[in-house]
Amino acid sequence: MSSTYLFIKHANELLTLKGHSQHPAVKAAMNQLHVINDGAILMKDEQIVAIGETDELLSQFHQEINLAEIIDASGKVVMPGLVDPHTHLVYAGSREEEFNMRLNGATYMDIMNNGGGIHATTTKTRAATIDELKEESIKRLDRFLIHGVTTIEAKSGYGLDWETEYKQLFVAKELNHLHAIDIVSTFMGAHAIPAEYKERPDVFIDLIIDEMLPLVVEEELAVFNDVFCERGVFTPEQSKRLLLAGKNLGLIPKIHADEIEPYGGAELAAAVGAISADHLLKASDEGIKKMAEAGVIAVLLPGTAFFLMEAAANGRKMIDEGVAVALSTDCNPGSSPTTSLPFMMNLACMHMGLTPAEAIYAATINAAHAIGKGHEVGSLEEGKKADILILDVPNYMQTQYLYGMNHTHTVIKAGRIVIDNGALVTTKLKSH
Repeated sequence: MSSTYLFIKHANELLTLKGHSQHPAVKAAMNQLHVINDGAILMKDEQIVAIGETDELLSQFHQEINLAEIIDASGKVVMPGLVDPHTHLVYAGSREEEFNMRLNGATYMDIMNNGGGIHATTTKTRAATIDELKEESIKRLDRFLIHGVTTIEAKSGYGLDWETEYKQLFVAKELNHLHAIDIVSTFMGAHAIPAEYKERPDVFIDLIIDEMLPLVVEEELAVFNDVFCERGVFTPEQSKRLLLAGKNLGLIPKIHADEIEPYGGAELAAAVGAISADHLLKASDEGIKKMAEAGVIAVLLPGTAFFLMEAAANGRKMIDEGVAVALSTDCNPGSSPTTSLPFMMNLACMHMGLTPAEAIYAATINAAHAIGKGHEVGSLEEGKKADILILDVPNYMQTQYLYGMNHTHTVIKAGRIVIDNGALVTTKLKSH
């Protein structure tokens, strides 16, 4: 089978974000995008072959470029495809009525404690078939792709029983084989306490540890194990027990931490060696310090704070303290029903204190590291997967200045064009 070449030329700005494939960018490095003016990229099949100035590549790879499909990126920005490291992709139904309740003064925990929130989605997801879940999830994946997202993490957690948790993980695994977007799965059986275990949360934790975790590993359904560590949900002690049990089976710990009040979640993430701690709206100064020391990535979710009308996490403080910061949509039906990672980047600049360059790092290479994919995607470097985004703006500053808009012009996934001039070309690239 002959090779396929693709060549992008004359990018006004080509952002490589090079040099961070082994470890995420921290502190001042998050402002160094490594911009090439009049930039070019040569791709062969699924990989990047060469990056540099257009004239340089035209001279050096003349023969290969003659065989290539050519994209003229004049007047545009070329950068890595976006990576979303925290989504609840697979679920059934929606919860727009809760939005109205919050506008009338109800809190997130008020709604959850009265049978809404996670429990409402759990009821709908338990009732949905695999085909129904797949159909809903494909629509969301297509919307992610239109916004320039080429890799995502997907959590379970709307089952709270094995049958439904399995359905969610099975659908995510199937879609990873079917859809252009790469999906990395997280098991989150401990997303809430089921009504039948409300007075016996420790028994539910035992059930997850003794019965669910071994099945997740046996069937290779997930890479990560997550827990909602929050007062009224799971305590730090319960969360620690669960995360260490998963770790002993080979599942990498993640944690929903300190979203509603300071609860020791950031400190716990550092103690158990979690790859990331997510939310962190109320993380303590000591927790942030410990995360920096332990190399735990902070996955910040500005859309959740925005939608719940809460103060955002202090991303500026975390970066200044040496924490690697990533950004995500937290796509879910209750607290962040969006697939627009570019808008999350806007919010991070306006509400979390990030610079435009830091927001780009946080939604690409740092986000990739938060799901164990930094060696493969998240930056534009020779040998990495050709996941590339072309934006219809002349410079990267405009991506944040012209806020609330989708600037995606072209998306290239594994060396193939999947979005062209903002429209879907194909979402089915994988043959296995």
